[in-house]
Amino acid sequence: MKLIRLCGLALFTLLLALPATAVIETYEFSDRELELRYRELSQELRCPKCQNQNIADSNAPISQDLRRLLHQQLEAGATDAEILNFMVARYGEFVRYRPSFNGVAVLLWLAPILLLLIGVASVLLMMRGRRQQSTALDPAEQQELSALLATTEKDD
Repeated sequence: MKLIRLCGLALFTLLLALPATAVIETYEFSDRELELRYRELSQELRCPKCQNQNIADSNAPISQDLRRLLHQQLEAGATDAEILNFMVARYGEFVRYRPSFNGVAVLLWLAPILLLLIGVASVLLMMRGRRQQSTALDPAEQQELSALLATTEKDD
């Protein structure tokens, strides 16, 4: 029992140490604004290897290269759009967490709205069809209804 508690405590301690493995890189920036742009862009760019981590949080060698490249381009005077376009040209649209609104990405952006509209239209058409079916009587039923109404009118 004591061994299980000791193992649990050791595991808990290791889990607490995970943030210590975070990426620690320091780049010297010529301007505070460049450093802010660096942080913003490194959050926007996705690691091509890790897939669900941005390059700021990834320890993969490719993320280190991308961070270094990002720093170099910022110091060279590139705009955010130029940097993003360069990264997309080199690694594909996947490298961005928020893909641009053009080409195939338009379909991805609009697909949820289109599917919702198709679903609503389908439900409305089904309800309309059921309403028309339930109110329409065939000739035999119409004749029977007329006979019943006629007998109730005679009784009054």
